[in-house]
Amino acid sequence: MQTLIDYKEYIASVESRPGYTKPTAFALGIRRRKNNKTLDVSFPVINFNESFGTAAVLIDILKVHDFKNNFYTTTLENLSEAYSRFAAFHDELGQHPNIETITALIDNYTTSNGYADIDIIVFFLFDKSQAVESAEEAYFKLHCLSTRKAQPHSLNLDGLFGKLNNVAWTSKGPMLPEDTTMQAIRHYGSHSPMIVSHVDKFPYMVNYHIPSGVRIASGAQVRLGAYLGEGTTVMPSGYINFNAGTKGTSMVEGRISAGVVVEKDSDVGGGASIMGTLSGGNKSVISIGEKSLLGANSGTGISLGFGCTIAAGVYVTAGSKVWLLNAKFEPINMKGEVVKEGENIVKASELSGKNNLLFIQDTQSGKLICRPNPKTIELNSSLHQND
Repeated sequence: MQTLIDYKEYIASVESRPGYTKPTAFALGIRRRKNNKTLDVSFPVINFNESFGTAAVLIDILKVHDFKNNFYTTTLENLSEAYSRFAAFHDELGQHPNIETITALIDNYTTSNGYADIDIIVFFLFDKSQAVESAEEAYFKLHCLSTRKAQPHSLNLDGLFGKLNNVAWTSKGPMLPEDTTMQAIRHYGSHSPMIVSHVDKFPYMVNYHIPSGVRIASGAQVRLGAYLGEGTTVMPSGYINFNAGTKGTSMVEGRISAGVVVEKDSDVGGGASIMGTLSGGNKSVISIGEKSLLGANSGTGISLGFGCTIAAGVYVTAGSKVWLLNAKFEPINMKGEVVKEGENIVKASELSGKNNLLFIQDTQSGKLICRPNPKTIELNSSLHQND
């Protein structure tokens, strides 16, 4: 297949086979294992609804016949064969990330780093709605999120925690926690002794991917699987969990918990917290609308629409009693009609997702008040030019 015509004819022949299915997404991954436990998988290039020719080459070489979500281990021979089938593109590798990745994997091929076993896998995703069935699938889906190929909640992550292994993340690579003492002794006298950054099922995103146009003051605060939109700035106290994140320019000084999505031009203030779906029994997915502000040490268990503000120190839970007022500070009902005091009390959950609301706490009565927000925030653009 020295010519482009030969390559196209070959791809067409593979894709025309009975039952052939194009994958929704796929990637080559570098897997590290110890005692048959997957420590991590790094996927340098994620293909999502693209590069179907490369997918066909890999499916053919790996003899994939069951078109279900799964991973396949490769050999050096497999990689070399794949590279040879891209002969028509060898003079333009820089334009083809997958072929460039295959070349790099061949040039740096190894089966061990002195501690973990290393191999190369290919993961194929055919069904986004399928729950996670392996650690390899878990890592693939987390990479899809952090590379912006898939947005939060677009992939089924059910079962992910149960498939990931608890890992000690060290300066010498991921390890089983029970092995760290002996490994540390082995490196004790070296110029670079082993350092353990954390013990968790999730690594830091920045050790695998750095999305364009972002600033992350502390890499420890953003898990793999977080989605950071262009222009996002995460300050040292900010935190973003997996399957959560920002859709665009945002200031993050507080906590964006698992499952939470923050729209562009919003500000999560220092110490602020947005209730996620992993703990506390919360099942509702929380979103924060555009141009919204969570003041310092505030929090919410309901979604905010466009142009909302929660004042500093105010926490709005779904069950909170809220006194509704209009712009003239008159009591109103949900329809905006002026009513008697006491008839303007609603549960905060009834206000979830509504626009242009201001939540404040009356300093004398302690009442949680909601009234129209007189203005929307404007982020400092100079803080988000992260190029």
